[in-house]
Amino acid sequence: MNASTLDLSPKTLARVGGALYVFIIVAGVFGELFVRDALIVSGNAAATAANVAAHEGLWRLGIAGDLLMHVADLPLLVILYVLMRPVNRDLALLVVLFDAVQSAVLVVSKMNLLTPLFALGNASYLKAFTPEQLQALSYLSMRMDSNGFGFGLIFFGCGCLVLGYLIRRAGYLPWILGALIQLAGACYLVNSFALILAPALAAALFPAIMLVPFVAETSLALWLLVKGVDVPRWNARVAEMRA
Repeated sequence: MNASTLDLSPKTLARVGGALYVFIIVAGVFGELFVRDALIVSGNAAATAANVAAHEGLWRLGIAGDLLMHVADLPLLVILYVLMRPVNRDLALLVVLFDAVQSAVLVVSKMNLLTPLFALGNASYLKAFTPEQLQALSYLSMRMDSNGFGFGLIFFGCGCLVLGYLIRRAGYLPWILGALIQLAGACYLVNSFALILAPALAAALFPAIMLVPFVAETSLALWLLVKGVDVPRWNARVAEMRA
């Protein structure tokens, strides 16, 4: 499959991919900074439960935004595969597989965020638990989501390493973007494995270690959206692939 198969030029595909990527970044930032960071009080289950109960609509909006973000992941993966396939078909497919696993892990993890809505409700069966138990359960589910996010980023980090390599080799996207994406992948892997192996180190590194991935992914998204790809060089790569 190539761009002509989709009846879209590679530049148009790149710009659609860039728009999807920008949406993914905005939705991710909204969910993390304006929903969870705003409502979760670190180490305080009671205060966190009170915040979620008082802002249930915002909490639900954050979950919905996260799910839409992962829906957008799928067409973006197809576009990245089409754009990167002329460099190396097998590695482009590997990026899709890594990132698809990441999306699946994160979607499943988001189910943890529904637990506070059930636990803090008024259903009669909840009377079997004390308020403190329900608050603790809600807070635990949020911690589970946070760790699930870290697990998913292991696969995404691996995908970034491969995608960055393809971008550096492509010739129709700036070399520096590939280097930044690979550096982002390394940051994701360090952060996620620190979360598993050395939580204190992960706490010390976060959120500073996420600055590089934010800059790298935003730069790639905006480049795709505004500039697209160098079409003559992309066509030359396609010709080499077919030769």
